Amino acid sequence: MTAPAKPGHAEPARLAPAQRKAADQDPADREATLRFAVVMPVLDEGVQIAEVIAGLIGQTEQLLVVDGGSRDGTAALAHAAGADVISAPRGRASQMNAGAAALMPGWSVVVFLHADTRLPVGWRDAVASSIRAGAQWGRFDVRLRSTHPMLGVVAAMMNLRSRLTGICTGDQAMFVTAAAWQRAGGFAPIELMEDIELSARLKRCAGHPGCLHDMVEVSARRWERHGVWRTIATMWSLRLRYFLGESPRRLHERYYGARR
Repeated sequence: MTAPAKPGHAEPARLAPAQRKAADQDPADREATLRFAVVMPVLDEGVQIAEVIAGLIGQTEQLLVVDGGSRDGTAALAHAAGADVISAPRGRASQMNAGAAALMPGWSVVVFLHADTRLPVGWRDAVASSIRAGAQWGRFDVRLRSTHPMLGVVAAMMNLRSRLTGICTGDQAMFVTAAAWQRAGGFAPIELMEDIELSARLKRCAGHPGCLHDMVEVSARRWERHGVWRTIATMWSLRLRYFLGESPRRLHERYYGARR
């Protein structure tokens, strides 16, 4: 009888035989033949999804969009634009785990990409170089798309904090090798802070992340809509509450409850 997973942790991800074979190889040995996959969780991103996918076609062996129940035709638009599309229960952790489980056999690196994040030119080479140097997972630096002067400072602090702590966020386009993904067991089935929780487990089982200086560009819509200082205060409050033990479900209610 299999023991149940601990609360707040995902059950170990199951890889196909070809994926297990790739996972067992040393990442540096596989650098020359890395097979990239991009998993993108989406919800009501119909306005921009075709443009996002157009910018990724041809840059990865598989682009998989995981729809969480969009009501604006996002899934159909993503499929028409050339992406593979599946559906999963709403929630980034749920959607990203479903996406990783549905990837074609033989992938060696998966990039978890938010729909409002744009990868830099040469991103594959940057990730491959990081893996060749010994990293089994990591993230990019982030730049917020905005003319607000304070948001440049915010992005710089996000990058510095991540580099010092080894904790990465979804906005930074996290990448994970098949071997590290297998050992970590995927994202925990929690409503919020799934990226921070996974970072902590990856640090324990796969070492420090590769912190790339190459920058992804992230939409600043959240900051501009709710105000820079208010958003900073909200994010710091949520993280402090999380580290003090407040449940991700309660944090999700605090963050989204007033708007959903």
